[in-house]
Amino acid sequence: MSKTTASGDGAPALHFDTPTLDREFAALLHTISEHGGYAYVSMAALASGGDIRAAEAAREMAWEQLHSGPWHSVLPVWRDAYSMACLHVAGHHYGNGEFREALRVLDLGIIMGGTLLRKDLDSAVSKVSEQTRRRVRVSDLGGSEHRLVDREFDVAEVVQLLPMKSLSSKLVEKKSALSLDKFLKDHYLSRSPVIISDCMAHWPAKAKWNDEDYLLRVAGDRTVPVEVGKNYLCTEWKQELITFSEFIQRIKSDACSPGGPTYLAQHPLFDQINELRRDIFIPDYCFAGGGELRSLNAWFGPAGTVTPLHHDPHHNILAQVVGKKYIRLYSSSLSEELSPHSGTMLSNSSQVDLDDVDETKFPKVQELEFVDCILEEGEMLYIPPKWWHYVRSLTTSFSVSFWWSEGDSSDAS
Repeated sequence: MSKTTASGDGAPALHFDTPTLDREFAALLHTISEHGGYAYVSMAALASGGDIRAAEAAREMAWEQLHSGPWHSVLPVWRDAYSMACLHVAGHHYGNGEFREALRVLDLGIIMGGTLLRKDLDSAVSKVSEQTRRRVRVSDLGGSEHRLVDREFDVAEVVQLLPMKSLSSKLVEKKSALSLDKFLKDHYLSRSPVIISDCMAHWPAKAKWNDEDYLLRVAGDRTVPVEVGKNYLCTEWKQELITFSEFIQRIKSDACSPGGPTYLAQHPLFDQINELRRDIFIPDYCFAGGGELRSLNAWFGPAGTVTPLHHDPHHNILAQVVGKKYIRLYSSSLSEELSPHSGTMLSNSSQVDLDDVDETKFPKVQELEFVDCILEEGEMLYIPPKWWHYVRSLTTSFSVSFWWSEGDSSDAS
């Protein structure tokens, strides 16, 4: 990739290296042309020589291809094309000393782009981040720790906001520092939920993630995808790309936007921001059964965010790092009674809205057996595959989910 000068004042040029792009450039352009991207190829060739207008044009062309249909139908080459254009555009901004804009473009390349140029994107993010942090003043972050959650709540008051019969029946079993052998025998093999306490004290996240200043320092300028609206089953639900600092401001405002709360949900944040990844550890329980880790996702949002009743295909450990959540679980054997949506897209989600049950359509739902709990800071909840679960944040909440597959079903989707 060509080096872009920062200014005309004689200062040394700022640039980041893109060894994968340099090596794959010609082959990638050839593949794009084979799929009809002749205009893109022309612009990308100019962009590689430092033409910022051509780089922006190429990025816009790739963006249009990414939104030409359902995400799964987008040709992988167009995702790589978008990553390439992002590297060209970000290189120009970085060369001009526009570090935050460079970081925004690189994050878009990571979130929306393909895998071919991921190492170049990550390397560039690391280099640009060094520059942005040098320019963060202490006054920008405040002089003392600002906690995201700093007060207890009235359980009796909270219960009134929960679905009917909450916390009045059978609670999820809780065990302290559960051994891997006992977890395997008593819960993994029997598909039985359990809360595991006293197993996260060694995580740096336990001490760091409730500190707003820390989060802003390591992630404030990063761009992340968020959900806006009651939940993903509602027609007004939408997704946005905003900076992490703007997201935290929305949480702090303690007021919903006209479209509803903002939630960073089921996002691989730790693949994107290495500093946060170093704050957590994969629980040993995730290696039970000889399977493999399938996904590692963040769930971060204000009180009141809801994930409606649904099930997932894998074993799941939900680790509660900051705040508290209410969680209700129904056995996988009750799938028919919980009326899943028809169609493949939402077949893992129930038509039953636990916050407002339509008893004319679902007259027997309130009689179904369930277990529930309030998941406290420092606790992990094991959710077996196909178990239905409803989740509501009771405070500002930051959680991590670890999905892993069966040892003999590594091809599970």
